[in-house]
Amino acid sequence: RERKEGRQHVRDLLHGKPPTKTQAKGKTPAKGGKAKPSGSGKAKKKKWSKGKVRDKLNNLVMFDKATYDKLYKEVPSYKLITPAVVSERLKIRGSLARRACLELLQKGLIKVVNKHHRQVIYTRAPKGGE
Repeated sequence: RERKEGRQHVRDLLHGKPPTKTQAKGKTPAKGGKAKPSGSGKAKKKKWSKGKVRDKLNNLVMFDKATYDKLYKEVPSYKLITPAVVSERLKIRGSLARRACLELLQKGLIKVVNKHHRQVIYTRAPKGGE
């Protein structure tokens, strides 16, 4: 117990605090006649964090002229094409991206690599044609 008080005394001196009368005498300070034992008492209740706030995506629901042109110009040159990639890069909704990929597939600008009932993966079509 004296070692802990000594450490506190040294810490106070390092931070420029003058020693109190009880520290100078080497006695424990009396609060209401009883000294509290260290490490007891109720622990503070854990506060819940508010959680991370995601920015709201303001993706297009329908194509405008500029985005539609960008779809035909840029997307067929991507090595990996999925509705998620198209949606993120062109800032369009996922449902619109799925339809766009189907349209590009029908026109022969991209080809299917793997088709799953939830995820379809496309890649660029070969230049010379198969």
